[in-house]
Amino acid sequence: MKRSEAVAEAAITLLAERGMRGLTHRAVDEAAGLPPGSTSNVARTRAALLELTLSRLTDLEERLFSGAMGDGPPPGADLTELLAGVLTAQLRDRRRTLARYELALEATRRPELREIYDRAGRRFRDPAVALLAAAGSRDPVRHGRQLVAFAEGVMFDVIAGAGAEPSPDDLRAGVRDLLRGMLADEGDGRSDAGRSRRRG
Repeated sequence: MKRSEAVAEAAITLLAERGMRGLTHRAVDEAAGLPPGSTSNVARTRAALLELTLSRLTDLEERLFSGAMGDGPPPGADLTELLAGVLTAQLRDRRRTLARYELALEATRRPELREIYDRAGRRFRDPAVALLAAAGSRDPVRHGRQLVAFAEGVMFDVIAGAGAEPSPDDLRAGVRDLLRGMLADEGDGRSDAGRSRRRG
């Protein structure tokens, strides 16, 4: 692991365990087991440290999404299973998700971080739009945003809210209901999420 990655990983852990106030260059050095001053050599300012950490989080989450989807679901794939699987994997890593929430809140106070955070978000929203367009959505841009919002809502409810962790069956049912509404045939209200894939 590169030193910059080790710094970012330690920063992620600190954000999850101590919150934004617990993230200092000295604390990152200690958590990463690095000599004093190492974090400052990688990210001299606090803003640079936050950007490095957000970049690492985005890369990790993008790998998770890409590992499940690649350039798109394979022919005949069950879209419900794929999406529920990605969401399950996200829920398993509470550390990473808690750190991202800390950064999201900080981005509301730091315009320079907000710009980076929004740009990182497009790396997930754009594939969601493409995924739903390929599945037959009549409004993939709106549906892509709703899919991301649904996933974010589930994660926040479980990790930072008052919700209980859903079972895999609960997640599949929730994703299935969402897709049913998005991919229903116009005029009859019925859904066949797989029909559009079979036509492709």
